[in-house]
Formats: sequence, structure tokens, C-alpha cells
Amino acid sequence: MTKNSLKLNSKIPSGPLTHKWINHKSILELVSPNNRSNMDIIVIGTGLSGGSASATLAELGYNVKVFCYQDSPRRAHSVAAQGGINASKNYKGDNDSVYQLFYDTIKGGDYRSREANVYRLSEISSNIIDQCVAQGVPFARDYAGYLENRSFGGTKVSRTFYAKGQTGQQLLLACYSAMSRQIGKGRIKMYNRHEMLDLVVIEGLARGIIARNLITGEIERHAAHAVVIASGGYGNVFFLSTNAMGSNVSAIWKVHKKGGFFANPCYTQIHPTCIPVHGNYQSKLTLMSESLRNDGRIWVPKKIEDAISIRNGKKKPEDIREEERDYYLERRYPSFGNLVPRDVASRAAKERCDNGFGIENNETKEGVFLDFYSSIEKYGIEKANELGIKNSNDMEIRKWGEESIESKYGNLFHMYEKITNKNPYITPMKIYPAVHYTMGGVWVDYNLMSSIPGCYIIGESNFSDHGANRLGASALMQGLADGYFILPYTIADYLSRYIRMTKKISIKHKEFDKSEKNVKEKIKKFFYSNGKESVDFFHKKLGNIMWQYVGMSRNEKGLSDAIKKIQELREEFWRNVFVPGNIEDGFNSELEKAGRVADFLELGELIAMDALDRKESCGSHFREEFQTKEGEALRDDIHYKYVSIWEYQKEKSVSEEIMHKEDLTFSFVQPQSRSYK
Repeated sequence: MTKNSLKLNSKIPSGPLTHKWINHKSILELVSPNNRSNMDIIVIGTGLSGGSASATLAELGYNVKVFCYQDSPRRAHSVAAQGGINASKNYKGDNDSVYQLFYDTIKGGDYRSREANVYRLSEISSNIIDQCVAQGVPFARDYAGYLENRSFGGTKVSRTFYAKGQTGQQLLLACYSAMSRQIGKGRIKMYNRHEMLDLVVIEGLARGIIARNLITGEIERHAAHAVVIASGGYGNVFFLSTNAMGSNVSAIWKVHKKGGFFANPCYTQIHPTCIPVHGNYQSKLTLMSESLRNDGRIWVPKKIEDAISIRNGKKKPEDIREEERDYYLERRYPSFGNLVPRDVASRAAKERCDNGFGIENNETKEGVFLDFYSSIEKYGIEKANELGIKNSNDMEIRKWGEESIESKYGNLFHMYEKITNKNPYITPMKIYPAVHYTMGGVWVDYNLMSSIPGCYIIGESNFSDHGANRLGASALMQGLADGYFILPYTIADYLSRYIRMTKKISIKHKEFDKSEKNVKEKIKKFFYSNGKESVDFFHKKLGNIMWQYVGMSRNEKGLSDAIKKIQELREEFWRNVFVPGNIEDGFNSELEKAGRVADFLELGELIAMDALDRKESCGSHFREEFQTKEGEALRDDIHYKYVSIWEYQKEKSVSEEIMHKEDLTFSFVQPQSRSYK
């Protein structure tokens, strides 16, 4: 692992932070409407970033080819986002502003994100809400009909717009409607059940992809003037995560191996509010929205013997009196309480469980309570006061309180009860942190273009906006900002250079031949290994290594061990993996998984390498050697205030990648100790 001081041009505009995006847009080159119909753009992924980008680009008149591995664009994982989307509209009159959203996001990311990108995101946020309302997104509204807001972790204002606990689904349906309109016009050509297996680079420019039809097995060539990757994050490298089981790193990993730099791979977010692991045969974890922390209080028993009794089924949480409960987030962080950022809440839960206070009777005894009793009582009393009823009984107060909670989170409570067979209105939810979001991704400049000209990376696939930790409700904000309001401007600047290229790019070019040959050889390799172990066998093994050594807490020895173990596991994978069927069979879900896990086995090593190199604790990256006396993250701004950027060395192993640095500068807000106490 060598370090290099390669000068990367991030293309951040000069001038005051508040005018960078406005001034930058004014100098971007344009493509006239009559020329757009001669331009082809490929979009990989149909989540909020890919869906909004493809709909907008097609509306502008470009020819757009969209690819997704699902059977419908509506099944993109953005559908699973629950709690809401941030915007600085100050509807609650609590002194929110563009600056406040910018500051909260920079601070939440532990001062490891680009200042200019974050400010632009904050500026654009209000436009996103207006766009979505115009599309008919059924955001929650207050008694007067105005859009309602709620709070999320890491903020002291209410700026999160939501549609009960299904905000992502409603936003995705709006995107899909916009896409469907363009599909009907013929401006978008939709390729469902297709997976990108390689990026084709011709004379240094991204000019197309190699894709596999997942139904027929056919390998296809697709050419374009630009390629946009919006394939989401790589959290499934940990096997158990809140991501859909099909979520993978393959598209951006192919970009990386064709010359696209990979930035901050070690920044993996752990979400504190997930249903705990049940057993060894579980295939994924279920997220319970962070919005629940608005009204739920997190606690464990103060006495270890009470925690043991609960785990053994001898006591119920209702048996633990108020004075015997440790509301540890409220105790440790009185200023923010239960609404501290995700990384802080996750580590606090781990600390309690590591010390024996966990309440779930699983293999690791890990779990804490999320209790709504106080809020149900509070809302019930408020309702009684509204109705002018002074002598209401406990049953009436509880009924009104539950109705109020149901109006905000009803579908989430219903989902929890279906999974656990416990009524969360009566019995506190059991939660524990799990892998959720990845802040790292392909390095992009201010225009969202990777180090490969013509290849744009948007949404969770890039690294640009969240630093070392993403605040809740900011993922939807970034995805839609990139797709609706940034990429359509910046991609035109690039395409304007190729107006004279009216001739279609040929898929008969030798680079297409070479890429297709490499793809087919890799597929053959899976079948020729004649191994004995399933793909899931290796994926689970990798996930165990990642969670144990590269999870919530990391140290030098563990990371060094992880790198060796992953290398050994990768060798065993190629020697002993079993993929059933034949190449000619076409549909083969095990073959799909094999390709994705092969990429995870390389990515996992890079994540561990990046975490080992960063000798500080910041955001989601917690190195045990670098913490305060109180157990909080200890950042090192003198030596590590940079983006770590990894360059793949052609035909060499991951261990030989070269790391470059993009220094982070802060002119509008100065890094300071990140405290939520």
C-alpha cells in the first residue's frame, strides 16, 4: 500500500461558498434541444437518484437507456427508506436555515466531507420538496393543511418531511411516474432484469457497458455518450444488513477497476434502530425508522440481574420500574438525548450490551428497548385537554395516545408486530445497531463525474456529501438533489464537447470486444471451479469477518487479521465455490450472486485497508486506540483531514492499490470537537 500525492481536480468553484453553485451553473456549457436527441445516456439503477436523473434527462430530450436488475424500477431499494427527507424550509419557525442544515450535515459527518458539496445540497433541499409536492407525493400535513415536519438525529430543529413511515416508497413512486411518462414517449428505453458487468472505456472516455440479461443469460453491448451509475451502496459486504438482499457493489467496483478512484471505503454507517439478529440462518435485518426516536425512549435495566432476568424470560420490560431503567442516551447526551446521530447512538448501545446489560436472548445477548409509553401518555393527555375532558381515565388517555402514535408510525408498528409477534404499543420494541448505509463510494468531482471522463456517479454510489457519518433523512435528499437538480446541468457541460459526434458510437469497437471477452471468461471461471460450497457460504464467512473486525469498533490487530482472513477466503472462494447449472441455462440466480460476492471479497479487503490506514476515530469509523476518556471518538485533524482515494492497479491485487489524498478545506465553518452532550 503506497501513498501518492496525485493532484486531483475536484473542480470546486472559486468564490464565496454561498455563491459557488450559482456562479458555477452560469459558466456551464449547454446542449441545445435540437442536439439532445442525438445524445445517448446510460443510467444504471432506478432508485431515487437514478430514477430522478433518467426522468429529468429524458424530459430534456436526451435518449436514455435505463438498467436495473429488479423486475421493475419500483423495486429499487429506495422504497425501503422510511423516516423522511430533509429540507431547510423553517416551516416550524424554529430558526432553521440553509446554513443550519449545512452546519448540521458537516458536523454530523465529523468534518470529513467537502464543504462546497454539502452547502450545495443544503441550498437545493427546498426545491426537492416543491418538486415532490408538485408530483403528488402525499407528505404528512398538520391540522391547517401545511406540510408537517419532525426531528431526526443530530439536529435541534424539525426539518424532516415525511409520509408516515413510507417516505422512500412514496418518493420512488413519484420518480417512477415521471419515468413511465418518458418510457411512454419512447425517450427512455427500459432494461429490466439486466445487470451491468463491465464499463467500456474508449480512448479514456466512458462509452458504454456490457450487461447480462438475467432471464436469458445473453451478454449484451450498449453504447452511449455518457454513463451514469446510480446503483446504491455496498453495505451487503457485511452479509447481514438493512439493505435488500440484491444490493451490491458490482457496478461501482467495475468502474473502480477501469480507473475510477474509490473514496473513503471504510466509512460504513451502522443504524442504531434495527430489529436484533435472531439466529444464524437469518438472511437480512429489518430497519425500524430513526423517526421512532422522536417519540421512543431508549433504555436498558440499571441492574445486570434485571437484564439477565429479561433475557431468560423471567421478567418483562413492564416489570422494570422507571427508577430502575437506564435511559443511557438521555444520561450521556442531555442536549440531544435520544436524537443523537446514528454513530453515537450505535456505539452507546454497543457499550451497554458489551457490559452485560443487553436484553435480547440471542447468541450475543445484544439488544436494547425502544419504549413509547411516555409519548403515548403525553399525547393522550394533550388530546384530553383539546377535547376539554378533565376527568378522563387511563384507558381513554392510552387510547387517544395510541391513535396519535398510529397516525405517525402506524405502518412501522404493524411491520414490527408482524415480524416479532409483539405489540409495540404495549411492549417496548427491541432494537440493536446494524449495517445500513455507506458514505464511501466512487470519487467524484463537483460535477459528479468520476476520474473516468463521461462516467458520472450519483446518490449513495459516490462519496461526496456525508463525510464519515450520514445524518438521518439525508439519503433521499442527496439522491433527488443529484438526479433532479445537479446532474442534468453538469452532464450537459460534458456532452457539449461532443455535439459534432452525431454518428452513433459503435458497439463493434475493439474495447467492447475486450470487455465482453473478459466478462465471459469470468462467468466460465465460476462453472469450471467445480467447488463444493455455496456462494452464501462464502458471503456469510466474509460478513462475519467484516462485522467482527471492521464493524462498529476497530483496532489495528483486528484490521490486520481481517485483511489476511479476507485474502485467504477469496482464494478459497475461487477454488471451492459451487455454482449450479450451465452457462447455456440463462436464468441463474446463483451465478448472479457469485459475481457480486466475488466483488465483495475484493471490496472487503479495501475497506479494511482504508480503516487500518486511518489512525483516528471519526464518525462511523471508530478506532479503539483513538478515543477520549469518556469513550467518544477522537479525531485527528492535523494528519487525517482528507479524503482517502484509492487507485486500482491494473492486473494487480487489491493489496497493491495506491492511496491518494484530497485535502479538505473549511472556510465557512471550522472543525471543532463534535459534542452532543
